[in-house]
Amino acid sequence: MKFISWNIDSLNAALTSDSNRAILTRKVIDTIMSMDADVIALQETKLPSKGPSKKHIQLLGEFFEGYSYTWRSSQEPARKGYAGTMFLYKEEYKPEIIHPKIEAPDTMDLEGRIITLDFGEFYLTQVYTPNAGDGLKRLAERQVWDVKYAEYLEKLDQEKPVLATGDYNVAHKEIDLAHPNNNRRSAGFTDEEREGFTNLLAKGFTDTFRHIHGDIEGVYSWWGQRVKTSKINNSGWRIDYWLVSDRLADKVEKSEMIDSGERQDHTPILLEIEI
Repeated sequence: MKFISWNIDSLNAALTSDSNRAILTRKVIDTIMSMDADVIALQETKLPSKGPSKKHIQLLGEFFEGYSYTWRSSQEPARKGYAGTMFLYKEEYKPEIIHPKIEAPDTMDLEGRIITLDFGEFYLTQVYTPNAGDGLKRLAERQVWDVKYAEYLEKLDQEKPVLATGDYNVAHKEIDLAHPNNNRRSAGFTDEEREGFTNLLAKGFTDTFRHIHGDIEGVYSWWGQRVKTSKINNSGWRIDYWLVSDRLADKVEKSEMIDSGERQDHTPILLEIEI
């Protein structure tokens, strides 16, 4: 099966805006659709709390023809039009849809950050992990999240094999970002966040990119928009992952980044697995 995951940084804008960035985003959607994935996971959809509008629904049918979808949006008292996730899956599939709560701190359980699909023989789950924020103001809450999320994946794994994906907002090792020495206390590369990811893998999960590619350097999934030359200079971070239960690792055939052209921010990531 073929799976694609992508932090789209506003599905809302991608569908409805005529900005240059939205046009670039739609080109990436075209690339994804040409790959004929079984399932597409989207993070940071930024849809309204009530979900897709009539206009969104119309455009989803046009851009993602042949796919059913399920969404989860941020709900009050969490911020409106914030975070959010969506799964799109080929119409032939009928997975059970689960919107879990993991007893996360603050409003994190209300921000639409996790969706899980039960395919019978395996779970497919996606996450948009909370960012520690400017000045690391949300780092303490993020650490609690990491513990609760790891416990959630471990519980799923005890029932059946798991494929887990999303924007984890952490570069795990020094080779996962271009300038580790300059980012020791930057959100996404603190010792605390990296330890949280190490602990997650220790629950019985494999980072499929490293499993396939070893210690290859210079391959990233995100380039900051604040620096216009970040992608040109490949000054990036690998913060988007496909994880699988350890017992599925040898079934992974591909785990790689999908070229998103000149568009900065996140690039989609691909998993192909015999399952």
